[in-house]
Amino acid sequence: MKRDEPEMEEDELRLEYDLKSLRVRRLGSRRKSFGEIVRLEPDVAEMFPNADAVNEALRFLLRVMQENKPPSTGWRK
Repeated sequence: MKRDEPEMEEDELRLEYDLKSLRVRRLGSRRKSFGEIVRLEPDVAEMFPNADAVNEALRFLLRVMQENKPPSTGWRK
């Protein structure tokens, strides 16, 4: 099957692509983020295959900490 349109050069863009309105995302405080990024040290990172495993371990730790919190007495001096 023969194509009617000639092959485009690698650097050519079609006229309908308007790239003037695009903004470049920059690093820093003005960047909109999709969540916090936490970098793990290599020895810790090798223990977790993915982000879900890290979150599961941290949630478990939070539950243990809450269960082992000493009960409050309800009054203070």
